[in-house]
Amino acid sequence: MKKENHKKKNSIRAQKATDFWGTTARLVKYMASRSWAMLFTIIFAIAATVLQTQAPRIMGQATTEIYRGIQEGNALREAGETVSTYPINFDLIMDILVTVIIVYLSAAVFRFLQQFITARVAQRTVYDLRKDLKEKMGRLPISYYDSHSNGDIMSRAINDMDQIANTLQQSLTQFIISVVQFVTVLIVMVSLNIQLSLITILTVPLSLAMIAFIAPKSQREFGRQQKELGVLNNQVEETYSGHTVVKTFNRENTEIEKFEKQSDKLNEASWKAQFYTGIMMPLMSFSRDLGYLGVALVGGIGVANGTIAIGNVQAFLQYVNQFAQPMRQLANLSNTIQVTIASAERVFEILDEEEMQEVESNVEPIMDTPYKVAFDHVQFGYGEEELLMNDFNLTVKEGNVVAVVGPTGAGKSTLINLLERFYDVKGGSIRFEGTDIRDIDRSKLRQHFSMVLQDTWLFSGTIWENIAYGNEKVRDDKEKIMTAAKAAHVDDFVRRLPHGYDTVLNEEGTNISQGQRQLITIARAFLADPEVLILDEATSSVDTRTEILIQRAMNRLLKGRTSFVVAHRLSTIRDADNIIVMNHGDVVETGNHHELMEQDGFYADLYNSQFTSGSLEEPV
Repeated sequence: MKKENHKKKNSIRAQKATDFWGTTARLVKYMASRSWAMLFTIIFAIAATVLQTQAPRIMGQATTEIYRGIQEGNALREAGETVSTYPINFDLIMDILVTVIIVYLSAAVFRFLQQFITARVAQRTVYDLRKDLKEKMGRLPISYYDSHSNGDIMSRAINDMDQIANTLQQSLTQFIISVVQFVTVLIVMVSLNIQLSLITILTVPLSLAMIAFIAPKSQREFGRQQKELGVLNNQVEETYSGHTVVKTFNRENTEIEKFEKQSDKLNEASWKAQFYTGIMMPLMSFSRDLGYLGVALVGGIGVANGTIAIGNVQAFLQYVNQFAQPMRQLANLSNTIQVTIASAERVFEILDEEEMQEVESNVEPIMDTPYKVAFDHVQFGYGEEELLMNDFNLTVKEGNVVAVVGPTGAGKSTLINLLERFYDVKGGSIRFEGTDIRDIDRSKLRQHFSMVLQDTWLFSGTIWENIAYGNEKVRDDKEKIMTAAKAAHVDDFVRRLPHGYDTVLNEEGTNISQGQRQLITIARAFLADPEVLILDEATSSVDTRTEILIQRAMNRLLKGRTSFVVAHRLSTIRDADNIIVMNHGDVVETGNHHELMEQDGFYADLYNSQFTSGSLEEPV
């Protein structure tokens, strides 16, 4: 079964769009589920186009009738008869005019129906594509986000997706009309006069050759344009997010220079793409004018010789324009189409990325284990890099508070990533209540955990909504939310806000202080009431009073819960049941605070380096 899944994933990746037509085919597949609607769209388009193509032929009959009456009248005059009026059948001409009006009205009705259905199909298709992209991004491993910039991912999910949506909704109708009109006009012309039809058709290879030559070059440049746009978006996002740091270190000019260099790259790709697209229309017009010239020349000779009716020549002059019109429309759409295909390829690249794999551990569960969490000879490294953890072992009983300390790069964050299954181990086993976590569905596993990280995350919404985030079962229970807010000391400052809990936080919650944001995330964890709590201490960037409140809230949150505390200020974890000292991905020391201080080893050096004055800070 695993081999079959692996083969299936490989086959999906093999379908990755690398050319214009391959990507176009994938977009068309998204509309396959609405084939009946598309069938009616094509039928209505054919009906409207057939009616429109019949109008010149019918009008040609009126011209032929007038020409016939004039010729007959002139012949009678030459025979010596008195002719007061030309023998023209005006009743027939009136019938023809009425018929033409009916034809144009019917074509308008069919065109409206075709455009309405096409718009609906396009909207639903884009909805499905957005939905698939959203779901896919939820199934991508964390390593994908670690290796791709936020700006590039946002550009694909927003800019590229909007480009596809706009094209399908606005240009799909025109594309269908152009194709149907080309085929329909061709059939009508052949049925009317083969000789004039051949003259008109001879211009098609020239048009196709120009499109075949220019389109790939244009597509390549548009793809480059979208890529450079993603890089520019990422650069702008980083600069504005860290504008305070940029100003503090006087890096404004440097960032402007980087922006200008990237803008030049984007500009170069853009003007080349526009150049290739811009020369399309003049060449298409030249091809059409050749058709006009040929039909007028041959048709005029035919009328003079009496082999071609003048009404047919008149109709063909209109058909030359109608026949060339789809080519011109496609040339007009080529700019949009090229950008869209380039955008679709970038979206499909995400859809083709390898997903998080559910691999069974083949590790037998341990029944009635005394440990809530156990790391058993764990090995792990990011990507193909050297192993960060070589033989990591740790056992945690229920209700224990485990502090994890160590220098930067020791592996503290890696331990959290492995607990939450953001990454899977490369060797050994991590058990939760005796079961290897690889045998537990990720979403179910994470229901047992809650995290309060140093980097707070809040979204645009009320304080109520931010506290209730992720706790769907109690999001409408204001009493529980209020209890959690009070326990986390959120209620103390919220009541001083003009709108209280209905205060709307802006993006990332920057309209309140760092400490207040942290208290809200702690309230969120209180409301979740997790079995296992992960804390990444976040008191280094707040004032002393707020730090005391955060520490009190954290201590209250730790009571009775199995907890992992990533500690930066060692004084705050002196009462932990067990302190894990990590260095280079492995445990170098373990024990409580007093045991580790008595060993006078790595932990003691870390602890003493923070309090060289000799007066140890007591925990809150």
